[in-house]
Amino acid sequence: MVEKNRLGRTDLYVTPIGLGANAVGGHNLFPNLSDETGREIVRTALQNGINFLDTAFIYGPERSEELVGQVVKESGSRSDVVIATKGAHQFVNGEVSIDNSPSFLREAVEGSLKRLKTDYIDLFYIHYPDEKTPKDEAIGVLKEMKDEGKIRAIGVSNFSIDQLKEANKDGYVDVVQSEYNLLRRGAEKDLLPYAAENRISFIPYFPLASGLLSGKYTKDSTFTDRRKDKPLFQGETYLRSIEKVEQIRTMADEKNTAAANIVLAWYLTREAIDAVIPGAKRPEQVAGNIKTLDVKLTDEEIERIDQIFQA
Repeated sequence: MVEKNRLGRTDLYVTPIGLGANAVGGHNLFPNLSDETGREIVRTALQNGINFLDTAFIYGPERSEELVGQVVKESGSRSDVVIATKGAHQFVNGEVSIDNSPSFLREAVEGSLKRLKTDYIDLFYIHYPDEKTPKDEAIGVLKEMKDEGKIRAIGVSNFSIDQLKEANKDGYVDVVQSEYNLLRRGAEKDLLPYAAENRISFIPYFPLASGLLSGKYTKDSTFTDRRKDKPLFQGETYLRSIEKVEQIRTMADEKNTAAANIVLAWYLTREAIDAVIPGAKRPEQVAGNIKTLDVKLTDEEIERIDQIFQA
């Protein structure tokens, strides 16, 4: 039985390792995805005791929510699963725009409910901030829907610290999701301290830095997908990162585990981080991620990892 953590001050209890489902039906994000493999990834998560599934309208678009909804429904255990989804994107004349208006967010929640085949969403995030809607007004309509029983907790994603403070003016924000990993530590400056101070749960995305922190790449690895255009995967930056990951791999070997598990376990030692949501393109990756919960880091190891990636 996997122990669960409470998400901030909500009544949601989640496994510390969740599943980021952007490669479940995320045909617009990754090439050559199979819907059946996507379903099997979600099934594997549930069978291994993972109860925290993170999806979004824009993954697919729509398809990830549909596949997650299908598998949760077939499992017959909706009440045991914590489903997080996100909305803010809309298509206008084939173009994607971001909308946080109360009327659109209400539509977004209703659409997600249908695709997920459920009558409530455990955690609904505003996926991205728009430039025009006052953030406390956007959160206000989600609070209304929470009071109506359609969502259980309110989140924001990709918000700056000022946008987060505006959104949380009335204390209604339960969870913030933002990029954070050992190679991208900007959230330590303001988002993480604010979250801890206000009992808001912080969920990091890209926890393995698109695989760079997984320990499976070397200095000679080459990339032909979208990663080849990311600064982290280029030149000296990439080589320095690989050197740091090699030190984590040595530590992992000593503990008879994978480097990814060491990295994920380190995040769970951070204040305000109640869960991490690594993605998976294959079922066996899900089973590998759950082994993180067997990793016990000493205070010295926690400090050592911190120092390696501060350099």
